[in-house]
Amino acid sequence: MTSETANPDEVLLERIRGGDQEALAEMFTRCGERLRRMVRLRLDRRLQGRIDASDVLQEAYLDISRRAAEYAARPELPFFLWLRMVTGQKLLEVHRRHLQTKMRDVGHEVSLYQGALPQADSASLAAQLMGRLSSASHAAIRAELQIRLQEVLNGMDDLDREILALRHFEELNNGEVATILGLTKAAASNRYVRALKRLKHELGRIPGFFT
Repeated sequence: MTSETANPDEVLLERIRGGDQEALAEMFTRCGERLRRMVRLRLDRRLQGRIDASDVLQEAYLDISRRAAEYAARPELPFFLWLRMVTGQKLLEVHRRHLQTKMRDVGHEVSLYQGALPQADSASLAAQLMGRLSSASHAAIRAELQIRLQEVLNGMDDLDREILALRHFEELNNGEVATILGLTKAAASNRYVRALKRLKHELGRIPGFFT
């Protein structure tokens, strides 16, 4: 492959494998917005306003720079998913350090992928959906709708809720979701379609949600 046709990301990855810290910093910057989106979605609501996503990313980058050589020697995940995993591990540390309390229901807090990331809880997903799908402007109406929406999300299977978080809010592609959850691409796609269909059906039963 010539320098004219080489994929820029592959060139950076090759430099990272050679221990090039500048290449690592550049790649991390390229992935920064996607990682920031994940942190914002999964940051515990009790820490919002106290902890900024950029703070988590800065801490995560220190771990990433220390572990880059280890990753390069045995890259078991695509590079972005490795960055996301390490960043998620750092976010989990931030939760434990600042909250200093027993984590809530494991089914709502721990990612299905090797327990590495905090899972987006129903309140976070409900807030995201309210911002995207509802036009209700009155505070009391919005609050009631959000409570109903959280009930809908809490009634969903953990895997379905996590797939919605990964695809719909983190905006990961189907292949990335399949890798994270240990599913085939076909299974991940089918599960996402079913989860989205069920969510839309349940939302349609909430009076005023789409008005």
